[in-house]
Amino acid sequence: MNLRSAARGFLFFLLSVPVLQSNGDWTVTHSSSNVCALRGATVDINCTYEYPDNVQYRPTTVKPLWFTKASNYQPVVLEHDTEYTGRVEFSRGEVNCTGARCHGTCTLRIRDLRQSDSAVYKFRFTTNQPGGEYTGDPGVKLSVTDPDLQVKVSFPHPTSPTKAKLECHSMCDLAGDPHYNWFRNGQNVLQGMNYWIYIQSGYSYSCAVEGYEHQHSPLVCR
Repeated sequence: MNLRSAARGFLFFLLSVPVLQSNGDWTVTHSSSNVCALRGATVDINCTYEYPDNVQYRPTTVKPLWFTKASNYQPVVLEHDTEYTGRVEFSRGEVNCTGARCHGTCTLRIRDLRQSDSAVYKFRFTTNQPGGEYTGDPGVKLSVTDPDLQVKVSFPHPTSPTKAKLECHSMCDLAGDPHYNWFRNGQNVLQGMNYWIYIQSGYSYSCAVEGYEHQHSPLVCR
């Protein structure tokens, strides 16, 4: 692809929006409704949840879990799902109660991601209170993918028409703040999301996510 054509024709998008899921006194908040991660990587899915401290002077106790599917109308606890054996870890932060409300945090970590892990993940907590069960719905959609990169080209300095800025972007917003490597004529020359160049004949450029150097973006060239 020609450098100036790339500058005109580039399109990308991000998916990262905080989502509150609530049912009266019970709430679950996810930092994002969509998470994109690379195959073989590790991803964290985070949430916060709230519930009443007590109901009719009865202190509330909580049992949390994550799931993607159900059996006989009951959620299958992710830690017990054989497809995830040895690859999932659930951590629960300290619960703080102020006034009549309690607030907790939760993190689901999945290692060695597989394409089959692409699913909707839901956090659920049950309590000892009447009707005290709540599922964060619709949950978080995880997409496990191979790198799908594009190089964005711009010429931000009108007085330097041969100086170009190259930016490496994934077509989905990758979790985990990935590192990018730049290649000129196939040789690794730089690490970082951006790469400044002076246009010269005979050079081609591409980028790749660190650890996935065998999967470059399409080439842009003079």
